[in-house]
Amino acid sequence: MRYASPTYVPETRLGFKFLRTHTWQHHVLRVAINDLKRLIGEPLPQGGTLVDVGCGQGRSFKGLTTAFAPDKLIGLDADPHSIELSRAEAALENIGVELMVADCANIQLPDASADIVFCHQTFHHLVEQERALAEFWRILKPGGLLLFAESTRAYIDTWVIRWFFRHPMEVQKSADEYLDMIREQGFRFEARHVSLPYLWWSRSRDFGLLERWGLRAPPPPGQREETLVNVAAWKPQAA
Repeated sequence: MRYASPTYVPETRLGFKFLRTHTWQHHVLRVAINDLKRLIGEPLPQGGTLVDVGCGQGRSFKGLTTAFAPDKLIGLDADPHSIELSRAEAALENIGVELMVADCANIQLPDASADIVFCHQTFHHLVEQERALAEFWRILKPGGLLLFAESTRAYIDTWVIRWFFRHPMEVQKSADEYLDMIREQGFRFEARHVSLPYLWWSRSRDFGLLERWGLRAPPPPGQREETLVNVAAWKPQAA
């Protein structure tokens, strides 16, 4: 299969199947979208053009449409088969969407054409991360919003993820490194726009079982390796 990007690292067969499960949609996507909504604050932006970069199999479309009611929804992914599955998902949910087979580092959209860019669990597949982030900046309008939700190196570089999934390990970053990269691109955000979820599924050593069984308390931020980072970041109006 030919992918839109020569540097895109595709999922394994098992990983691809996992992205169609209820666990992925309910415990990962739904939770991330709800957390990003909280980070934005009220009122949520409504209407405009929302671009789902790395839309995968389209399982995010319903949650994004419910939350932001975009006038135009665009989904792009480097994998042509995922785009076909996204088309079927959109038809099933009766959601209008424009779909593109595209490289995140070379997005075929005009400058300042998007109001929101949603990037969920996409960056750890991308080799050219800085170029992709620069493309998000380019296509966003001044005042536009980047919704970024990503797993960190501490999660990606674990035996269970290495065993079942495939990622370019040389580009994985910590939570602070992702935040620094977003800030250095020019995006603006404050501490209240960032969260560091410590969800059970992101702790591959024990999946949080000891805490759920009441045998220990979860380590507080600053005393643990962060496994996830979510941030709502804005392109300044004067950009």
